[in-house]
Amino acid sequence: MNDLTCPASAISAIDQHRIDQLARRYAQAEPAFAAWAAGYGVITHTPLTQLRVRAMLEELVATGALPDAETGYRRLSAADRIASAGMWLVAHMTYAQRVRLDGSPMAAEDFKPQPEGHTGGALNMVPAYTGYLAMNALDGRTRAWMMGQGHCVAAIDALNVIVDNMSPAHAARYGLDEPRLARFVGDFYSYALTPEGRPASPLGSHVNAHTAGGLQEGGYLGFAELHYVHAPLPGERLVAFVSDGAFEEQRGGDWAPRWWRPDDSGLVAPIMILNGRRIEQRSQIEQQGGEDWLYRHLRLNGFEPIGLDGRDPASIAWGIHVIESRLQACTEAAALHPEGDFRIPLRYGVAEAPKGFGFPGAGTNAAHNLPLSGNPHRDAAAREQFNAGCAPLYVPPADLQAAIAALNTHATQGRPRERDHALATRQVALPTVPEPAWAEPGTIGSPMAALDGQFVRLVQANPQLRPRVGNPDELRSNKLDATLDLLKHRVQEPEAGVAESRTGAVITALNEEAVVCAALANKGGLNLVVTYEAFAPKMLGALRQELIFSRHLREAGRPPGWLGVPVVLTSHTWENAKNEQSHQDPTLAEALLGEMADGARVCFPPDGNSAMAALTHSIQALGTITALVVPKREVPNRLTPAQARLLADEGLLLLHGDPDTAAVLLAATGSYQLGEVLRAHRRLREAGIAAAVIYIGEPGRLRAGRDARECAYVLSDALVLRHFPAGTPRVFVTHTRPEPYLGALRRIDTGPATTRALGFVNQGGTLDVPGLLFANGCTWAHTVAAALAVLGRPVDEGLRADEQAALAGRGDPTLITRPA
Repeated sequence: MNDLTCPASAISAIDQHRIDQLARRYAQAEPAFAAWAAGYGVITHTPLTQLRVRAMLEELVATGALPDAETGYRRLSAADRIASAGMWLVAHMTYAQRVRLDGSPMAAEDFKPQPEGHTGGALNMVPAYTGYLAMNALDGRTRAWMMGQGHCVAAIDALNVIVDNMSPAHAARYGLDEPRLARFVGDFYSYALTPEGRPASPLGSHVNAHTAGGLQEGGYLGFAELHYVHAPLPGERLVAFVSDGAFEEQRGGDWAPRWWRPDDSGLVAPIMILNGRRIEQRSQIEQQGGEDWLYRHLRLNGFEPIGLDGRDPASIAWGIHVIESRLQACTEAAALHPEGDFRIPLRYGVAEAPKGFGFPGAGTNAAHNLPLSGNPHRDAAAREQFNAGCAPLYVPPADLQAAIAALNTHATQGRPRERDHALATRQVALPTVPEPAWAEPGTIGSPMAALDGQFVRLVQANPQLRPRVGNPDELRSNKLDATLDLLKHRVQEPEAGVAESRTGAVITALNEEAVVCAALANKGGLNLVVTYEAFAPKMLGALRQELIFSRHLREAGRPPGWLGVPVVLTSHTWENAKNEQSHQDPTLAEALLGEMADGARVCFPPDGNSAMAALTHSIQALGTITALVVPKREVPNRLTPAQARLLADEGLLLLHGDPDTAAVLLAATGSYQLGEVLRAHRRLREAGIAAAVIYIGEPGRLRAGRDARECAYVLSDALVLRHFPAGTPRVFVTHTRPEPYLGALRRIDTGPATTRALGFVNQGGTLDVPGLLFANGCTWAHTVAAALAVLGRPVDEGLRADEQAALAGRGDPTLITRPA
């Protein structure tokens, strides 16, 4: 007979006949097996699943995980009833504003006037998540879980209410009696607001901070596929639920087998829900040939697909078990034969089910959102459909309570609830911080090289922290030589003479989303992401999803405990003057300036000392992401160690002059911008004009806070006024475009008459750095002209006639761009 792990489509007719015969024989001889094999409501167990589960339970009994097979069948029978009740509740969440626990038909007034929900996907997730709960109960291990299709959250929230696995916000409002369940279904898409303008319901359209055990919102399809393989530490286990639609949405999930290593990773069990439909059409997988095509594709990319019945929680449980068992067996075999082929196929469950299984409309486009033919609140036919569809899903309360008791084995097994799995409760101790190798002010050096050395020191001082470096391009070009030599590119077959290793910690792929997610997922470790600034906007979706979820956790009273993730933007806009304008793009820094500054930090260290201080500061800020815009070319080391630390702590630094007595304030953000401002300061001083020079390294600290948390993070009015006294004219020269910069700094913008901002204005091409500065009107000479303008003084007080002509486009630009 074929291996029981092969897909059902690969089983011959003769083998299928033998499977059917065996299943019947066991059902006749083993009452506990027969009771479970009979299924419940719409949940049935195919003969193949029956034999698979029987073999699994025998193994679990033999290893001592289960006392006997009968206990296993009782737990799986309980899972059938919990899954059925879960689908029943999901349908009510979409359509109803109350429930009837006696199972009687619902009337028109019981339904929502405006139903809403991603119903079909949520219905498919009910057997999947129930299978996860069941497997935990069968072998006594509480695995972590992750769900890419966050819009299917109704399944998770419904089942968590049923089995009493709730977050504090849910436990305070919901339970298994009619009033609290009415509140539960009514809260789903209620749109209610608190007086403060926040959502009144802790239920969301997607996974949120109140979803017990949730790790990410899942609003950006495809990012769970990029996360899961990097998330668990050794000894941990993770089940990742992913979708066929997301499989087509985001490239990079195919590469998971390239990165998983038993040396530094826990066990991962990816389970795809293969329902064949996107929002309004068949999935591309279905169009290409369905399950068979997908299996060929997966094998080509280093996976070993395992076919599952997505309608059956027992099949999902078996899939988790066999994926982990085979991965563990291959790992042990590889350890015994280190000279053999290292590559271990990553097992991948494919759980096939029609979209919206178990309810009317299954398998149609309508199943995605509202599967009924109409709104049961006002449509009798749709109301009949709803009642008829819910009838086979109904579980009497006494039966449900017995099932819950059978599956909630946490106390007897001494394991945490699923809401408290290892990844959801991650708390990382602050790292040991070695003293930076400070440079002497007045010397020159590459800030990226300084950052490189400090990161290596951090890695070496903290061997308990698993390092991950996300790299979409070239580390050596970006001056990360020491990091690469220490940690090495992770590859399957290292090339001689190249910094590569099978267990390297540098995740390199020409895909920005994939590599940034490798670091974002490594929440138990020490991370760094490095990219060309112009290519970084491709990371924004992944970063923003993480920022939002992290902030919501803080608001929910469960602040994230992972070390801050620095995202280094180098070979940046001004250094990429030598390339075409596509390589000159400060968009990511500008976009992150629009996010909440307490979690999304945007910093511009101007030299090596400040780069080292900013790197350390960013990692110590738990649960945050910091964009560090860092030059890779050699620039002057202008800051002392004390100044570098102060800049990291406060976000701004007075370098020259006295703001209280200065005629004009010159503020720079960016290393090359600081060089131009300092040169402008000298010219103004020669003209007898007193100017103060301020470096703004973290512009977000100077913004006006938009809520209480951000207000607590931004600088006080007193500190801001100390650097920017009211009424003093000012000129800003920024790395970014001036408009988003000034928008963020409205607190110190005194209006167009007395404030000017110079920066990138979308001019570029193949130039050198001074040429790009000139093309965008932010050289020292443009700064002098702007300072004189806000002072209301003639430009010839600071610039010669030939310099004025150059600025006006009538002279020689090299008068401005040549070195001082």
